[in-house]
Amino acid sequence: MTRGGSSAIKATDGTAPAGGWHRGTVTAVDHPNPRAVRLRLDVADRVEHLPGQHYVVRLTAPDGYVAQRSYSLASAPSDPQCELFVERLADGEVSTYLADDVLVGDVLDVRGPIGGWFVWDADAPAVGIAGGTGVVPLMAMLRHARHLGRADLLSLVVSSRTLAELPYADELTAAGAFIGLSRETGPGGRAAGRLSAADLSGYLRPDATYYVCGSAGFAEAASSALVDLGISSDAIRVERFGPTG
Repeated sequence: MTRGGSSAIKATDGTAPAGGWHRGTVTAVDHPNPRAVRLRLDVADRVEHLPGQHYVVRLTAPDGYVAQRSYSLASAPSDPQCELFVERLADGEVSTYLADDVLVGDVLDVRGPIGGWFVWDADAPAVGIAGGTGVVPLMAMLRHARHLGRADLLSLVVSSRTLAELPYADELTAAGAFIGLSRETGPGGRAAGRLSAADLSGYLRPDATYYVCGSAGFAEAASSALVDLGISSDAIRVERFGPTG
């Protein structure tokens, strides 16, 4: 099917879709905060993704040196374009270029969608738990659920140091997500502090799958808290992020 100039190919056999290398034209660039960039890409002949999947972005220098990095998709499958939210790391070969140098009209090499474990298709209850930029794949889930009219299936619990640093803070607030902040008082007057088991306890759902995304430390703490609250480890799916070596 064709949307907005991009041809999206759907997987029809019940498996998570997978795609190869494509050329993505940058259609929008904005900086939600000084340490991040949000990119919109028009990917020709893209394979329609599931929420929770990611793309690899590959950069090739004039001397042939290649650097690549994986980034979760924030866009819903119904979005005619792909949206990436990239945190700028001071020593990141790819993130610094994407944040500082990429302009509208530039063409990037991208591969995807990739991943079949951390995916959700709004077909059963789910709870998303994320820290910092770990909220990005949850945004794809939220937007997909809203598109299908199934937002009731998804509960979100997210954390950040400050509200200004939380990606998609306005959209998450409007969706009724629980937002815990570690460096300042949070929405609703929650005292500053890390996400706790007490915060999670009010969002447990029977028969739900739990999607935990964040740094290695956050993911370990959140998944351990869920197990302590009685959630089976089989119901927990974890995705960790961080700089590559």
